[in-house]
Amino acid sequence: MSQQDPAASEAVTVSDVQLLLKKKDEIEAQIKAYYEVLEDQRGVGMSEPLVDVEGYPRADVDVYQVRTARHNIICLQNDHKALMKEVEQALHQLHAREKEKREKDEAEARTEAGSQSEAPPLPFARVNAISPGSPASMSGLQVDDEIVEFGSVNTRNFQSLQNIATVVQHSEGRPVSLTVLRRGERMHLGLTPKRWTGKGLLGCNIVPLQR
Repeated sequence: MSQQDPAASEAVTVSDVQLLLKKKDEIEAQIKAYYEVLEDQRGVGMSEPLVDVEGYPRADVDVYQVRTARHNIICLQNDHKALMKEVEQALHQLHAREKEKREKDEAEARTEAGSQSEAPPLPFARVNAISPGSPASMSGLQVDDEIVEFGSVNTRNFQSLQNIATVVQHSEGRPVSLTVLRRGERMHLGLTPKRWTGKGLLGCNIVPLQR
């Protein structure tokens, strides 16, 4: 049976830090209160003698109260010192975990951005002539449009214009999805190969791009 990592089960939370800071404030308030006791006792402070020149307990102060206040201040200051160390460690742990989470989020964001910013498919052919009134003209295709996708044909699988001719022959009367690059802007068109008064099923001339 595997044991749970104690560091994982005792992970510091923001609430833990807030509780520690609350305890710190309470200790500081107690220390302040005891210092006020000393101030009320003729401002004897932490080190002023509590005996007179002849070695007798001073009569102008409550020696017991002063000694009790001094003792409590020393104890509370030790508690305060230990608590501040605890606060420092808790904050360090919290910040380390936040940093780790932030770095993880940033890494995921970079990975996601990288996958989204993969180079889009490049054009593989260009339209260099279109006949007026042809299916190509009616689809909105223009001279100098660079073809990125012609149905199932794209840069990755384009070998020759025969690839486009095959798509056209098998799509007569049915719209073919086109993606073109026009003056740097990607556009999507629908072109339906069909018989018309002119030559062919498209009425345009397409030439491969030289890479």
